[in-house]
Amino acid sequence: MTMAEEVVLLDSWASPFGMRVRIALAEKGINYEYKEEDFWNKSPLFLQMNPVHKKVPVLIHKGKPICESLIVVQYIDEVWFNTNPLLPSDPYQRAEGRFWADYVDKKIYDAGRKILSSSKAEEREVGKKELIEALKVLEEQLGEKSYYGGDDLGFVDIAVVPFYTWFKSYETFGNFSIESECPKLIAWAKRCLQKESVSKSLPDQHTVNEFVVDRRKKLGIE
Repeated sequence: MTMAEEVVLLDSWASPFGMRVRIALAEKGINYEYKEEDFWNKSPLFLQMNPVHKKVPVLIHKGKPICESLIVVQYIDEVWFNTNPLLPSDPYQRAEGRFWADYVDKKIYDAGRKILSSSKAEEREVGKKELIEALKVLEEQLGEKSYYGGDDLGFVDIAVVPFYTWFKSYETFGNFSIESECPKLIAWAKRCLQKESVSKSLPDQHTVNEFVVDRRKKLGIE
């Protein structure tokens, strides 16, 4: 890979947003250099490449940064369009895929954050209710399909599945079971994990939970 072709990913191992990009790169079979960013001490390169949001992941391709995970995944799909297309070719289906990926960012992440970053039981309860509601909508959207993309892993699957690694933390701090609420969604996540692109990109739920516990301590949340 020449300098001009170079692909670098600035990321953090526990970030569900970074996991999306890792899955997409793996699905396309792209070699890249991985650089781990520290939440508490961001590198000068990272701040230079993403001065606006200062968030992982950042994909650097041919020296140019692409930020925001869903935008990065779409970029990867467009640049390396010959291998494993992630979005369908039909404009309506593409729009629908973008809608559901956006839904995940607006609903799942925010509800999960209420559960994990609040010291108040009632706030965690609100987050839990919102999360279950949002996951049930996603489960309904999946229907009887193997994947959101139909018969194969696609854009929406890549948007949703990284949050599976955070489920144990949501359950621990929200005091509930996602599997009893959304069994089909868990079955779908396990199907996704049978794919190497997913299993190699997602850390273990227990490891993520330890990270969450540690982060809560650092932030002084009891």
